[in-house]
Amino acid sequence: MAGNNGGPWGGGGNRGGGDDRRPPGGGRRPPEGGPQLPEIDELVRKGQDQLRVLMGGRGGGGGRGSGGGGQGPQFGKGTIGLAALGAVALWLFSSLYTVKPEEQSVELFLGTYYKTGNPGLNFAPWPLVSAEILNVTSERTENIGRRVGGREEGLMLTTDANIVDIDFQVVWNISDPAKLLFNIRDPQLTVQAVSESVMREIIAASNLAPILNRDRGIIADTALANIQETMDQYDSGIRIVRVNLDKADPPREVIDAFREVQAAEQERDRLQRQADAYANRVLAEARGQAAQILEQSEGYRARVVNEAQGDASRFTAVLAEYVKAPDVTRRRLYIETMERVLGDIDKTILDNAVVGAEGGGNGVVPYLPLNELRRSTGEGGN
Repeated sequence: MAGNNGGPWGGGGNRGGGDDRRPPGGGRRPPEGGPQLPEIDELVRKGQDQLRVLMGGRGGGGGRGSGGGGQGPQFGKGTIGLAALGAVALWLFSSLYTVKPEEQSVELFLGTYYKTGNPGLNFAPWPLVSAEILNVTSERTENIGRRVGGREEGLMLTTDANIVDIDFQVVWNISDPAKLLFNIRDPQLTVQAVSESVMREIIAASNLAPILNRDRGIIADTALANIQETMDQYDSGIRIVRVNLDKADPPREVIDAFREVQAAEQERDRLQRQADAYANRVLAEARGQAAQILEQSEGYRARVVNEAQGDASRFTAVLAEYVKAPDVTRRRLYIETMERVLGDIDKTILDNAVVGAEGGGNGVVPYLPLNELRRSTGEGGN
């Protein structure tokens, strides 16, 4: 095994022996039977020669040592032109930028607003002009009223001293990128703060019942208009797209009691409607009866007045006849009066002359049932 005491390739330790041959260029020989790979030193040396040629020098076969014989890098006109061309290309690469259709760019000249770029390829001379690209069509959503970190953002006080739990969303996008960059430090926090403040103001001016039932759409529309007005006052460059009122409920701690109160109020309303219906029915009946009595009274009054006027007219006519013939008129009145008085009664008339002649005086047999005899006679005739 003495032959294994040589180099790393398994050759002998003899420096001058033929078995320790090196390939051209000074590299070590690969092991026997293995693939013939180029040595690292040779590759490095070739790369150095090519670099010297590109930099204007001459290529050489030797290394950097005393045996290389090469010269250092030299800079010529071609090299300077190539470097200038590369610098121009790098400057153009830094100055040209692309804006997508859904984006807008804001160009800044030494940090000051210069202009707004259009979609497509734009040119901003670097380093004097820089560009900020913003997406102006995508909608951003801010959720307000959700439980974040234990904070109750949605608990708001109504004008009737009740508490309501509000959850809503504010959807917005960018209308003016320049205003957004220069006037607003944090657009997201600004939209959240303004939206919460506006919603609290609206809820504070409303009662609880309309908020829970019929006024949700009105509240959302009012909030959108007020938030947009405030953002315009800030000159923020933000457009509020819509406001979604997701939830408007009593707080969870009192929601059961609130539902009981709501049920009691509904029962009260039902009973009130029943009472109103009964009152309306009774009142209508009373009014009908009053109208009927009034009509009857008017009829009675008209009848009595007419009868009185008729009697007066008849008396006037009789008086006129009485003036013309008092005796005849007096006898006629007497006869008509007796006829009216005695016409409807059961009566028997006795002539005093006949009774006196037959009975020896003016008396009548007291036990004679004249009425019964007359009635029986009438029945027998039938």
